[in-house]
Amino acid sequence: MNQDLLSGGSSSRRGRGPGGAVVRGNASSTARAPQQAAEEGDEDEHMNRVVEEEEQLRQRPEASQIDGEREQPWAPSESGAPNGPRGDEEDEEALPNEVNGVEKGARWMWGPEHKRLRGQPLAEEEEEEEEEEENNNSSSHQEEEEEAEERTEGGEEQGREEEEREEEDEDEEGMDQDSDDFEHSAESGREEEEEEEGEGEDGLRSPSLRNSMSAPNNNLDSGCTHQSSSNKKMKRKLDHGPEVRSFPSGKKPCKGPEYPSPTGIVPCPATPTTFGHIRTANGQGQQRRRITSIQPPTGLQEWLRTFQSWTGPEKLLALDELIDSCEPTQVKHMMQVIEPQFQRDFISLLPKELALYVLSFLEPKDLLQAAQTCRYWRILAEDNLLWREKCREEGIDEPLLLKKRKIVKPGFTHSPWKSAYIRQHRIDTNWRRGDLKSPKVLKGHDDHVITCLQFCGNRIVSGSDDNTLKVWSAITGKCLRTLVGHTGGVWSSQMRDNIIISGSTDRTLKVWNAETGECIHTLYGHTSTVRCMHLHEKRVVSGSRDATLRVWDIESGQCLHVLMGHVAAVRCVQYDGRRVVSGAYDFMVKVWDPETETCLHTLQGHTNRVYSLQFDGIHVVSGSLDTSIRVWDVETGNCIHTLTGHQSLTSGMELKDNILVSGNADSTVKIWDIKTGQCLQTLQGPHKHQSAVTCLQFNKNFVITSSDDGTVKLWDLKTGEFIRNLVTLESGGSGGVVWRIRASNTKLVCAVGSRNGTEETKLLVLDFDVDMK
Repeated sequence: MNQDLLSGGSSSRRGRGPGGAVVRGNASSTARAPQQAAEEGDEDEHMNRVVEEEEQLRQRPEASQIDGEREQPWAPSESGAPNGPRGDEEDEEALPNEVNGVEKGARWMWGPEHKRLRGQPLAEEEEEEEEEEENNNSSSHQEEEEEAEERTEGGEEQGREEEEREEEDEDEEGMDQDSDDFEHSAESGREEEEEEEGEGEDGLRSPSLRNSMSAPNNNLDSGCTHQSSSNKKMKRKLDHGPEVRSFPSGKKPCKGPEYPSPTGIVPCPATPTTFGHIRTANGQGQQRRRITSIQPPTGLQEWLRTFQSWTGPEKLLALDELIDSCEPTQVKHMMQVIEPQFQRDFISLLPKELALYVLSFLEPKDLLQAAQTCRYWRILAEDNLLWREKCREEGIDEPLLLKKRKIVKPGFTHSPWKSAYIRQHRIDTNWRRGDLKSPKVLKGHDDHVITCLQFCGNRIVSGSDDNTLKVWSAITGKCLRTLVGHTGGVWSSQMRDNIIISGSTDRTLKVWNAETGECIHTLYGHTSTVRCMHLHEKRVVSGSRDATLRVWDIESGQCLHVLMGHVAAVRCVQYDGRRVVSGAYDFMVKVWDPETETCLHTLQGHTNRVYSLQFDGIHVVSGSLDTSIRVWDVETGNCIHTLTGHQSLTSGMELKDNILVSGNADSTVKIWDIKTGQCLQTLQGPHKHQSAVTCLQFNKNFVITSSDDGTVKLWDLKTGEFIRNLVTLESGGSGGVVWRIRASNTKLVCAVGSRNGTEETKLLVLDFDVDMK
């Protein structure tokens, strides 16, 4: 039959001449030579072919094998190869296709008029139409059965995909809680992904009839060659070639001269020349959703033939008018068919190293969203080194190794650094807006004042003016032991690991074993109250109301050095292992070399008592009753900045990475940049404290402050905005006070009480930890 088509087509072209085009029903085509038609039509022939294929597929279900002598114009063979119309040898190949210039048996052009012109009897034509209708009915029934089976398989496949997707999304649940916007975008992303998968499965259930217009096999070589040479212009516009295709993970682009057609029988040219071929080359040929629920309208083929006979500009004009006449849902359908062709997954096309480098510029929240894109992006977004860098940026030092993790897919590994980041994010979210559970209440010290508070690991140590220290479990809230030995009130303490050091009004320091409660050393030397101390490794420096400082070895209990020079009580001290910095009631700040016991600098400038100090090895920051805060250079002793703005005593400060947070008796808290001397934020407003700020702590995200008004407040470090109250005493405003606070990453410890008996002395422990299963 193919040989008949080849010889018949050649004979037909020799016999018909230009007038043969009249049979197509369009007069304009008769005035053009085949070469001119090809030149004018090559610009849009890709789109024409797509339209032809779509309309044919809508009208033609798969037909069963029919008589080899008389084949229906719209029925492909069982193997999927197209069958041309039967006719005599003179007219078998028929007219060349003017859309793409390929000489093939254009079976879809054979209408009743063509057959009558070729001398075919009308009775035979009617007989063929009846046979065609019969075949269509039988093939429709067969198609329905196949569709039902494929839907069942598709449903099972969809169930498996949904189960895998649920497992893959488990680790991202925490990040979805970061903000309302992120929740919405993540949810929308998942819904769209499910929707797209559903559409893809629908497409797979539909019969695959896309290549019913392909040429016979023996015309393939000449047809493909002619298409490649006559469509260079459109190829430059639309054909990106197999090198830029998006492939599933583990698959490589085909490098052969041909790639299979959607039906898997007729190969397509190595260089795609139609829009349908381009979509097939990009792996999208089987994902197209076909409309099979309605029959093609009458006159559709005549309408398409008229469109194909127009020039390129005429087609563009017609398309513009057609789009203007469409409803929005119809335009959306066109977009769903066309848009995917111009989308490129550039990440999957890059080498893994470059892809990870690109992803490293994303914020962690964006990385988690990117992981929901596809499986290959999920693998990239789980890279352990990538998440290690993100954790380091956030100050997270340790990965989180979870005991049990579901295996999403063989070869897929969960990132411990990613788990650590997600855990920290959930903890931050708990601080910011998690439910405030009832705190653990640690009662002790009767009605005495808690003067000092330490919190390290899961151990809390409180010192009181009742002459004792108590060691508590932060987990159970139980008092593990009471350290008894001082004969005066405890006013200062330090703790590291299992070692506790305390200073008292009895003029001694004591070194304790936190595990056993044993007093290891009693350090004698001061002649007045030990008011302050600072521990660094194995040495502790103590400051006393006797105006001296002493350096002690906590292992041997020996006094190594005595620093004398102040003329009034030493109120605060800092020690970094190299330099000692002290502030006193003589308005002075002194920098010492403890090894030589010499005063390197006396920092003069304050006009009242110095109550607080911070020292980072480069800068000394001092807070005074004169309302000012001064920043000094430790090497030169020069005053770099004088920070003004507070109205009273600066009672507490904390310095990290050139950011200083100061709390004042004027009830305000300020955030400073000590490099520039600029006040970045003032924590005030309608939610500000109503009395003096007693204590504060801050990290990279939050500032926690306590006050004589009986509250503990949480603020945003970067914006200065009030977030919420963490503690509110019922006796606040009538005597209830929060004396001290200490915070870890997951817990907050508050020492509360009152001076008039309205609030019982106790410790409150709030837990913001999360359970990572």
